[in-house]
Amino acid sequence: MALQLLVAGGGIGGLASALALAQGGHRVELFEQSAVFAEVGAGIQLGPNAVRRLQALGLADALDTIAARPDTLVVRAAHDDHELARLPLGDTALQRYGAPYCCVHRADLHGVLLAAAREHADVALNHPARLTQIERSDDAVTVAADGARAWEGDALIGADGLWSVVRAELGEPGPAPRPTGHTAWRGLLSQTALPLAQRSTQVRVWLGDRLHALVYPVRRGELLNVVVLAEAAPAGDARDWDQTTSLDALQHATGRCCTTLQNYLLAVPTWRAWTLHDRAPLTGPAQMAHERIALVGDAAHPMLPYLAQGAGMAIEDAVALAASLQGADGGEVPASLQRYAQARWQRNAQVQARARRNGEIFHAAGPLRVARDTAMRLLGARLLDQPWLYGG
Repeated sequence: MALQLLVAGGGIGGLASALALAQGGHRVELFEQSAVFAEVGAGIQLGPNAVRRLQALGLADALDTIAARPDTLVVRAAHDDHELARLPLGDTALQRYGAPYCCVHRADLHGVLLAAAREHADVALNHPARLTQIERSDDAVTVAADGARAWEGDALIGADGLWSVVRAELGEPGPAPRPTGHTAWRGLLSQTALPLAQRSTQVRVWLGDRLHALVYPVRRGELLNVVVLAEAAPAGDARDWDQTTSLDALQHATGRCCTTLQNYLLAVPTWRAWTLHDRAPLTGPAQMAHERIALVGDAAHPMLPYLAQGAGMAIEDAVALAASLQGADGGEVPASLQRYAQARWQRNAQVQARARRNGEIFHAAGPLRVARDTAMRLLGARLLDQPWLYGG
């Protein structure tokens, strides 16, 4: 039976949810508050777990046109550039997990999802449409957008990000997002503009005292995404994850680092900053669904980027949500959403907790840094591989 479903948020999680639900036979009204459907930011790493879900949504060919497939993950020390560990990706990841490890530009992935949603007859995209009112009854949810009109549906899906409006409708919305004191600096480099020695087909990671940095290819390998995550917060709006910043601010936060990494930082023409917030890991299904309201992605479980799974978990949520609502009629929606939350909350909580733990490990200083580096040299790929995550 076809349901009428309302989705708040037109980012990656919202579009993936709308597409998955429409492919499941339901009608979807999606609401995006911005005047234009667009995505800010730079690179995203997509583990095989996320790539398999995108393939299940029929996006394999489209993903191939935008993605880079790095051949190796290499971890080095930020202060002297010595290699600590490496993990084969490429064909190794494909054979081990049934899908490749991909790196994409966030806007490119958003564009693929948006094009697929626009082509689906059962997805209606409403923008600009900022939800101003949410009303619930036993058998429906009604929303109003900017006071213009009302829509009624069998359920409302909150995919409206870290500062979610829909989350307040849950029985246990929890506290507001907390500032972490960490900031991500982001920039992009054209590979053809770089010396040959700086061009790369790898995911390169440098670990330092209270910081780490990544360089990896996106947009079919044409660009390099450069990210530095440090325990420092720039001035600016805490809710703005695309703040203007400078190389001076970045270098003040990072201090001295090896020449190889410093050369990448100097080559970036424009830097943007993102002040990191998160919430405590989920403690139960009530934080993901209540009656006819459900959450996906950052609205439910924002996570630090130290496991590179924010987008991946949102995509997993979308596919799991559609599976839980498959064949449901209107009266079965609350139970179906509870099944979704029960199926997802523990995995999301595990990823949230592991991302926090990785931040502590990546940014270790003093004796802890020495112990970490020793363990990486001894165990290498066994520490870097994540079968529980990529195979899940």
